Amino acid sequence: MIKSKAYNFLTSLNELKWSIAFKGVLVGLISGLLVVLYRLGIEYGYASTIQIFLYLRLHPLLIIPWMTAAVCLGLLIAWLVKLEPMATGSGIPQVEGQVLYGMKMKWYTILAVRYTAGLLSSFFGVSLGREGPSIQIGAAGSQAVAKKISKSKLEENYLITGGAAAGLAAAFNAPLSGIVFALEEVHRSFSPHILIAATTASLTADVVSKYFFGLQPVLDFRQIPQLPEALYLWLIPLGLISGLTGALTNKSLLRFQVVYTKLPYKLRPVIALLITLPCGLFLPQVLGGGQNLVQIAENANSGLLILVIFFIVKIVFTCTSFGSGMPGGIFMPILSIGALSGSILGLIAAHFGMPAEYIPDFAVCAMAGALSGSVKAPVTSILLTAEMTGSLVHLLPVAACSFIALLLSDVLKVTPIYEALLERIVTSNEKTMKNDKTGGLVEIPVELGSCAAGKKISEIAWPEGTLVVNIHRGNKDIVPGADTVVSPGDYLILMSSQSSYAELNANVRELCHAK
Repeated sequence: MIKSKAYNFLTSLNELKWSIAFKGVLVGLISGLLVVLYRLGIEYGYASTIQIFLYLRLHPLLIIPWMTAAVCLGLLIAWLVKLEPMATGSGIPQVEGQVLYGMKMKWYTILAVRYTAGLLSSFFGVSLGREGPSIQIGAAGSQAVAKKISKSKLEENYLITGGAAAGLAAAFNAPLSGIVFALEEVHRSFSPHILIAATTASLTADVVSKYFFGLQPVLDFRQIPQLPEALYLWLIPLGLISGLTGALTNKSLLRFQVVYTKLPYKLRPVIALLITLPCGLFLPQVLGGGQNLVQIAENANSGLLILVIFFIVKIVFTCTSFGSGMPGGIFMPILSIGALSGSILGLIAAHFGMPAEYIPDFAVCAMAGALSGSVKAPVTSILLTAEMTGSLVHLLPVAACSFIALLLSDVLKVTPIYEALLERIVTSNEKTMKNDKTGGLVEIPVELGSCAAGKKISEIAWPEGTLVVNIHRGNKDIVPGADTVVSPGDYLILMSSQSSYAELNANVRELCHAK
């Protein structure tokens, strides 16, 4: 029975590739429109926040009604988050859990909570970004479409991954980053089918985004000078400082999340919203995701002391906002914190004779370094920085800084932020995952040094009821037999009649991924 299904699947394997390509365009269109709508609302909310706090400074008696509104909204968000726990925080770990471990997602409630809580909280200026929610919104939109048009759970996962990539592409006008993010962070492996889904969806979503927002990069650094080779030695301390910044932000975000769990869930968003009041009245520059802070770091006209204050306040403010469980992302806050650290080091370097015109280069490089040190996805960090700033001339120093930061993060044994968050989500949803229905189909790459590499199929301890359907090696598709040797770099497609998708995926990853 299983073998006949396997051979039927093999005959349609090539059709699957083109099916994913065409459906990826539809997914990119839907996800792109959803994210554009969210992005327009968030940008309007944060722009209004500045005016609201300016008005409160001139009319302090209105602070009491504002605090009342913050408490009411906090209670509403707490109720929404309890209604749909998968819509809390960034959204990226939830998407990873969905495609890797088969976690259940109700796309309609996720969209409802993301839009309601995200858009309303943006008017209060919480220190959260739009990118994580945009990725989950893209994934939720693609899930709605995929459930109608996909022919298998495997194809559905490809399309959901494509929607997540489209979400990042539309949020930042960064299609290449969306593609690489799907491979490096969501699936943490390369697959031709994932690449096709992510590429078609990301490029389509980018077209939709550019139609509404134009061709201007999110952060336009095209006018800053190229860092000369004589100053490349500064990249070593810059990489170390930005890596330390990323590690510090990583640890602080996770620690504050634990602290908030000791409080009643209804009070968590309320506290986060009330903390925005002193920030908005006295340091309005730290409100929102931090795009304005990146521009301040680029210009470096504020002076060293004020940049240090911005740096400290932004870290604490981001941790209090994110730790509360409010829907919102941390990509942009981490980038802004990294840019501030780079600008601070740039000002110090200027005191030692470095021309001040190169301080913006330090800010750009440190953005990628901080993101790499915290998320530990260096290629995504490099490409995202390049696409957001609209310039490739800084690619070499950005890459050097990113990998130095990654090295320091590894030395400090920092767990990637989304991996740590995913582990907490998986632990709290183990029962839901175990109750998934049996029967699964997964694609998995075989890594060098894994248990499966170099062994015959008959010698590998596959989960009971599992059949290797196909081996994709180079440009060839191989029908496997018991004596077929599995090589590093192979892509295996496996089918099970007894394990759920989540169980099959988890067990096979243990066999095929290097320790």
